Amino acid sequence: MISILAVVLAMIAGGILIAVTDENVQAASQYFFARPGDTLAAIWDSVSGAYVSLFQGAIFNPKRGDFLSQIKPFTETLTFATPLIAAGLGVGLAFRVGLFNIGGRGQMIIAAACAGWVGFTFHLPYGLHMVLAVLAGLIGGGIWGGIVGLLKARTGAHEVIVTIMLNYVAFYLVSYLLRTPILQAPGSNNPKSPPLDDTATFFPILGPQFNLTFGFVLVIAATVFAWWLLNKSALGFQFKAVGINPNAARVAGINVKNMYVYAMLISGALVGLAGVSQVLGPQKAGFTSGVDAGIGFDAITVALLGRSKPWGIFVAGILFGAFKAGGFSMQAAEGIPIDIVLVVQSLIVLFIAAPPLVRAVFRLPDPSAPTRPKKQKARAQKAVAAQ
Repeated sequence: MISILAVVLAMIAGGILIAVTDENVQAASQYFFARPGDTLAAIWDSVSGAYVSLFQGAIFNPKRGDFLSQIKPFTETLTFATPLIAAGLGVGLAFRVGLFNIGGRGQMIIAAACAGWVGFTFHLPYGLHMVLAVLAGLIGGGIWGGIVGLLKARTGAHEVIVTIMLNYVAFYLVSYLLRTPILQAPGSNNPKSPPLDDTATFFPILGPQFNLTFGFVLVIAATVFAWWLLNKSALGFQFKAVGINPNAARVAGINVKNMYVYAMLISGALVGLAGVSQVLGPQKAGFTSGVDAGIGFDAITVALLGRSKPWGIFVAGILFGAFKAGGFSMQAAEGIPIDIVLVVQSLIVLFIAAPPLVRAVFRLPDPSAPTRPKKQKARAQKAVAAQ
């Protein structure tokens, strides 16, 4: 409920920003006391027009001719959501173990580089080539995340510092390799890889007119795996026990250090799946060092909104994918800066990080607050009278 209400509050705040920055609203507000209806109408037109455009660009556009064209915005939302969900699952898994994985950028870059290298270096049959490219990306992301877990377990290094530093290491390492024959396209002076073989890339699952690829199916499978791991497996039980109280888990016989290593290995692999979907997805012309596109940091927001639960992250990823897909439509149709969408996303994080603020706005009770003695006494009296 807090997550849903945080989104509602962020949308309301975004609507206020849209109205304040709209030129028609500013013009009508100059004579507000003479004709207040003009200002209110301008506010309604600006806010409703923006959010209708957001909906039409992200979910369904009835103005288009045929049904396939009408639902294409939703497929674009799922396309944008694919790497967000994968990276969010990795970050959320680390959260459940008490680790703050903000190294998604580095893990995505390494995974994309490994998958891309397999994609343009080897020439294998369709299916086998794609599987090897995906496995290479997962292994690359897992190793990059596992380094963090190993340092955390063996030396006590803080995972936040290590992940931040490894982000830079991954970025500059891949940037260097993109200027060498290892990753650079032959005969090119640009730091960009060669195009990937068609046998290594994901195929469109709804036809060539849509950008949604097989990567979304892999993300659904990854969500099911994360749910099973955390809720149905012994390893997941140990993960959650360490996340709640590592000292109690240690007393109970759980090897906390090993849990840190295992968690970051799996977390890095899941985040690496996001990098794989970026490089093997709709764009097949090669990749650069900016292949992460900021998704590694957006994944933190997705994991927070989803409360670090796999299916919650899945829904949160689709929501943020809708923001990305619809934001461009809102900008094109209404002339609203795309930065407004970023503000709404930031406000969602702010409200999620401050549950007491959301409860105060909507006057919700605090479940952690102790029951008042008067109420307890009254309940006891009612129980006695009922007997």
